[in-house]
Order: sequence, then structure tokens, then C-alpha cells
Amino acid sequence: MMGPPGSLLAVIADWGDQRRQLTDTVSVLVGEENGLYPSGNSVVVEGSGETVIIDPSVTVVAKGGAHVGVDAVLNSHGHEDHMPGNGLFAEARVHIHDDDLLAAHSLEGLLDVYGFEGQARTDFATVCLEEFNYAPRPDADGFQDGHTWDLGQTTIEAVHLPGHTRGHSGFRISDGVFFLSDIDLTGFGPYYGDAWSSLEQFEDSLIQVRDEEADFYVTFHHKGVIEGRDTFVEMIDGFTAVIGRRHDEMLAFLAEPRSLAEMAEHRFVYRPHVEGSHIADVEHRTATLHVERMVTRGEATEVEPGKFKKV
Repeated sequence: MMGPPGSLLAVIADWGDQRRQLTDTVSVLVGEENGLYPSGNSVVVEGSGETVIIDPSVTVVAKGGAHVGVDAVLNSHGHEDHMPGNGLFAEARVHIHDDDLLAAHSLEGLLDVYGFEGQARTDFATVCLEEFNYAPRPDADGFQDGHTWDLGQTTIEAVHLPGHTRGHSGFRISDGVFFLSDIDLTGFGPYYGDAWSSLEQFEDSLIQVRDEEADFYVTFHHKGVIEGRDTFVEMIDGFTAVIGRRHDEMLAFLAEPRSLAEMAEHRFVYRPHVEGSHIADVEHRTATLHVERMVTRGEATEVEPGKFKKV
């Protein structure tokens, strides 16, 4: 068990049609526009002994909580949109993978996960506080892959799926539900544009999670609930394919010598109309990872300091 019933925080909210019951013990609190960023789809798991909420979104905060008392919060990883309810559920315990623990402990730790510096860091700190209700939880505990929470007649198992962040994790729930977090199966594709992101780890995680057997797969953003393994496999294969397309587009761009700054300005992740002080950093980090892969494979070479060209 995770703790005494006395730790229960009785926070009630009327979710109506936005609460989707998947099993007797698992429900999804659907965020605005089906979990479109900055919101997300939070999962509530109710055991006979305790209740857990996974990734309490800004919509959960806006509605004043969940539909039940909450004993513990599970953060799938250390990004601002997955932790807005950490302060709301002040009496509940908070758990996050050891590798992302500093993001729950302090705002500076969260900013370090992204790797932002200068004005981008200052601007994003304001966003985290004002738009995502960031509240430090220095009492948050870490976990490792395979850690299991026994809620009483139902369990949750942590599945480490790094790449998006170092500690990014999914959760295998005993009633046939798998929470994918930010393996969100969208056409946007995998996001690995932070200082703590890894292209290779993300690919390995996609291979690993493709083998998961579940009745329901839940993404934090966009897709929400996916029913059935066949549909899930089709969607994750399409999601994974974005990495190859992105790589090929970058390689074609290097038909002429280009710098990483030129690649970032061209944009291979975000569409031209998307604005934000973080975008330049994300594009530069993503381009760096792909160029490193190209050089290693012999697909491109550095023809002059800081300039790369397709071989």
C-alpha cells in the first residue's frame, strides 16, 4: 500500500461528459480539445485502498480537482503540462522517475530539463508559473522502471520509456490500460528537442512500447483513448515513421553546405506560423541530433567549421 487512508485529499469536481470510464477502476479526465496542449488527458485509478491521479492537467486544476479524493500523484515526466496539479493535491504524495525528479522539486530543475538559457529561460519560467500553476514539490519521491504501486485489487507498474526526457515513463495498469504519456501518436511525431532528450533512446522506447498488450492505450495529448492493439500498432508505426521523414528532409536540405543555425531557422519540427521563444532552441537541438547521426552514418560531413553537407 502507498500510505494510510488518512492522507486522502477530498477534492470534488463535476466532469460530466469529460470523464470517460474505461474500466471499473480506471477513468480518463479528458482535457480541453481532447487534451490539446496546454491541456492533457489525466488518468484516475481507484483501488480498494487508495486512489491515484496520473499527470493532473491544467483542466484538472481549472475544475478544482478530480471526481474523487486523491492519495498520490504520478508524474510521467518532468514537463510543465504534466505537473499543474502537483500543488493542487498538496496533501497527496508525488512520484516521478528518478531521472526527472529535479523537475518536480524546483522550477530551476524543470528549466534545466529543457536546457533553456537567457531570455528563453526567463520567459518560460513565467509561463510555468502563470499558465501551468507550477508548484515545487521538494517532497516528491523518485521511482525506477518496474516500480509497482498496489492500490488494493489493482496495480500500476512504471515502464521507463526515455527519449522525450531522461525519465519519461508510461504506466501499465492491471485492468488492461496502458498510459503512453507523450508518445502521443500524432502526425507531429516524436518530440526530442530538449537538452535532456535523446533520439536513440526515443527510438528504443518506441520499439519497446509497441509490444505492449492492452485493451486501452491512453495518450496525454490529442488522441486520448485508443481501443484495441491493432489500431494502436498502426498508429505507433505512423508516429515512428515521422523520425525517418524528418531525417530525410534534413539530409535533402544539406544538398548545399548549411549550419545548424540555418537548419533551425528553416524549421523541421514546427510549422512556420507557430510562435514561441523556445522554438529556436528546440529546432537547433533536433537538428544537432540528426546531423550527428548523419555524420556517424557517413551520410553527411563537415565541409568547413560549422557547415555540413550531404555526401
